[in-house]
Amino acid sequence: MDPILLEVMKSMLAAVAEEMGATLGRTAYSPNIKERRDYSCAVFDARGDMVAQAAHIPVHLGAMPLSVAAALERFGHLDEGDMVVLNDPYFGGSHLPDITMVSPVYLEGRLLGYVASRAHHADVGGMAPGSMPLAREIYQEGLIIPPVKIQARGRVQDAVLDLITRNSRTPQERLGDLAAQIAAQRIGIRRLRELAHRYTPDTLTEYMGHLQDYAERVMRDLIRRIPDGEYAFTDYLDDDGFGAYDIPIRVTVRVQDDQMEVDFTGTAPQVTGGVNAVRSVTLSAVFYVLRCLLQDDQVPTNAGIFRPVKVTLPEGSLVHARFPAAVAAGNVETSQRIVDAVLGALAQALPQVVPAASQGTMNNLTIGGVDPRTGERFAYYETIAGGMGASPTGDGLSAVQVHMTNTLNTPVEALEYAYPLRVTRYEVRRGSGGAGRHRGGDGVVREVELLADATVTLLTERRRHAPYGLYGGEPGAPGENLYLPAAGEDLPPPLASLPRRGEAVVLPGKISFMGKRGARVRVATPGGGGWGKPNLP
Repeated sequence: MDPILLEVMKSMLAAVAEEMGATLGRTAYSPNIKERRDYSCAVFDARGDMVAQAAHIPVHLGAMPLSVAAALERFGHLDEGDMVVLNDPYFGGSHLPDITMVSPVYLEGRLLGYVASRAHHADVGGMAPGSMPLAREIYQEGLIIPPVKIQARGRVQDAVLDLITRNSRTPQERLGDLAAQIAAQRIGIRRLRELAHRYTPDTLTEYMGHLQDYAERVMRDLIRRIPDGEYAFTDYLDDDGFGAYDIPIRVTVRVQDDQMEVDFTGTAPQVTGGVNAVRSVTLSAVFYVLRCLLQDDQVPTNAGIFRPVKVTLPEGSLVHARFPAAVAAGNVETSQRIVDAVLGALAQALPQVVPAASQGTMNNLTIGGVDPRTGERFAYYETIAGGMGASPTGDGLSAVQVHMTNTLNTPVEALEYAYPLRVTRYEVRRGSGGAGRHRGGDGVVREVELLADATVTLLTERRRHAPYGLYGGEPGAPGENLYLPAAGEDLPPPLASLPRRGEAVVLPGKISFMGKRGARVRVATPGGGGWGKPNLP
């Protein structure tokens, strides 16, 4: 193995995924994809093992290998020009708005590998605009797409496109975003072929294997530096939106020489509401933590990192839900708490490495209705930034996306142009970070005024259980959701029964309701936990 060529291959394979993402972002229609960049791309070898990924969304990338596996299991063999689409969380997906495409890459009849992309589509049907509802079963969350060919031997299957767009409240936007994803797949195919032409297919295949072996060696070396032992931690979800509270996620990390087991035995059984996580999401969260422990950006992110690690997931639990459990928030909220729990366990073994808890939520806000300017339906979705946990070496960052999300915000100008909404307040939530020798980062306050009657859905966490501090650091401030009624608004259920703070209605962490034109929704996000006892004067 030539170490220089190994480094070149690492960078060039990652560049394939990065260019796929750039294509997807530039050509997408929806603000959620083109502005927030809620998408991910990766490259896989001929066995379906991930060999490279772009620096996109952690909760997507760790789960995508299972989508590739599901596509291959469904069809057995994919021909040149085929492209598979799927979103089923029980077949390697994460939640229904995340649509994945998988394409084989051939050169002169030889299979080189696969390219895949995943993007969060702002509406795929279901009981509420944005397809992030308070649901009791997955059927209420939107259109379920099992692995199916959206392109066969180079020919786009219009019937499949029609099926997806017909089930969306925003069909033209879906069509544009799906076309952008297909374009990204074609770019990935083209670039991987160019690599094979340049270095020969044998060399490309050989170095895909070398990169995975290298990542495995680095991970095993890291695990050896962790003291052997058993480290346990329990963290809690606030609720499921249907009456279950303080839902435990328990993890035990066992380290022996160069191997690790991450065991979720003792975690709560799956619940009624949509905070259940499927297996792919939980594996993705664990994968993310392991990658973070490596710290070195130069280590390739691929399947080799996971080889020394065994993950034990009790079936039918919150972290390995059975069909047809609702799972929309498992991808966005429970994944964050899984990260907090695994980091909490590892903090006992690596006190000078692991940070305090970050905000621990994506603060999902979905608003949908009819745009009075056009008469067309709209669906706005956004995750809102918060505070990062402080680390042993410094303060946490303020107003950032953390852990399992890596998106941007929707710029105010883009949001107000695309939707009948107005941003009336957007600022750092000063003082919300936990005190400590190193202070947790602050959250944000984002307030949106409705310029049309609309359905509002909030899926948020850390409203009751604050982000923890470490080694004497204080917890970050919990988040808060408020509804400020329009002038003279007569509040309907469930708003009428909720507590008030002056003119504002204090909303629970998870709720869906009809908001009136002129009303405002204010989301104050959690701060990160502090690290170490505060310095005394």
